[in-house]
Amino acid sequence: MKPILKTALAVAAAGSVVAGGALTSVTAHHSFPATYHVDRTQTIRGRVVAFLFRNPHSFVQVMAPDADGTMQRWAVEWSAGAALASQNVNARTLSVGDVVTIVGNPGRNVADHRLRMNSIRRPADGWNWSGAVE
Repeated sequence: MKPILKTALAVAAAGSVVAGGALTSVTAHHSFPATYHVDRTQTIRGRVVAFLFRNPHSFVQVMAPDADGTMQRWAVEWSAGAALASQNVNARTLSVGDVVTIVGNPGRNVADHRLRMNSIRRPADGWNWSGAVE
């Protein structure tokens, strides 16, 4: 095989690997059923310990009891900051120490203590949000 043909084949193969990897990343990014039980919901009530308002997904971290009553740090996946901003949610909407009630789809790995947000309510002032996480 001529060297130029070998080089062309190597470049084409590398391009296929890169394109395939990028496609996998995009698909995996939006594969909520792979991470969460989208057909179930779980409710937690606890104190906000962190609120990460960002793209592509925001996260609320909450100290709340698990099914056994043991306090756990829950990671609750929310929508992108840009999407939340269009729904009047911003980086100052939640503060560390806020008591919240969250309903979400539980993670497939129970030990991860994670949810996909369906709704959140702050009883102190009645603020709430519900919607679809994308």
